[in-house]
Amino acid sequence: MKKKVTVKTYQEFKNEGRKITMLTAYDYSMAKLVIDAGVDSILIGDSLAMTMQGHDSTLPVTVDDIIYHTKMIVQANANANTHALIVSDMPFLSYHVSVEDTIRNAGRIVKEGGAEAVKLEGGCSIIDQVKAIIDAQIPVMGHLGLTPQSVNAFGGFKVQGRDEENAKRILDDALALQDAGVFSIVLEGIPETLAKEISERLFIPTIGIGAGRYCDGQVLVLQDMLGMYNDFVPKFVKQYADLNSIITSAVKNYIHEVQSGDFPSEEYTYK
Repeated sequence: MKKKVTVKTYQEFKNEGRKITMLTAYDYSMAKLVIDAGVDSILIGDSLAMTMQGHDSTLPVTVDDIIYHTKMIVQANANANTHALIVSDMPFLSYHVSVEDTIRNAGRIVKEGGAEAVKLEGGCSIIDQVKAIIDAQIPVMGHLGLTPQSVNAFGGFKVQGRDEENAKRILDDALALQDAGVFSIVLEGIPETLAKEISERLFIPTIGIGAGRYCDGQVLVLQDMLGMYNDFVPKFVKQYADLNSIITSAVKNYIHEVQSGDFPSEEYTYK
């Protein structure tokens, strides 16, 4: 049985120079495969709005959605000897209204969903919320750079931190989050040089997605890295499989065999 990964393990990995692996998952069957393969951590991301619900942004996801999908991943983890760290996103407007709402929503995700940590997008503007969650004994992962919940403010999914002012703001946000007590920070869609500087300045681990080679770990959306979508593939995504073609071909073969009468054959028929 693989050693259980915790927020403390993340820090151990950084101290040892051992890269952290993280993937998203949103349902039991896919999570079980990913966990059995040995990934360190699973993120139940608000990206489920796009991968599972068909929306064009992460904004429609609710706390109830996150809890529903987190339960499945927690069950998969339990049936795989419970080794991966389970982190769930706090969706849009679940931590923006008040500190009280923030604690209540984070608590629900942990208590009802079974998450072991929550992830929030933003820096200095949400420090009070971050501190409140940590004070409630819930570990927090930060998220800076291209923060998808800010897509409308950014004017689309655009690389952040390319100019000196924004780069400094992201670095300052990272230092503020570390001081507030987060156990790690996701860096998304920023130049590699900036991600390298942040990773070297912080004593806590950074997890990159479109942030280059120098982060302390990497995360990808599972459907992206498995090649399940061909409409748009971000520059930072390496497709490790082409499941789009494989699944489409299998379904076409099934349709053909049912229509031709080849399936079910005697081999697949009870006597």
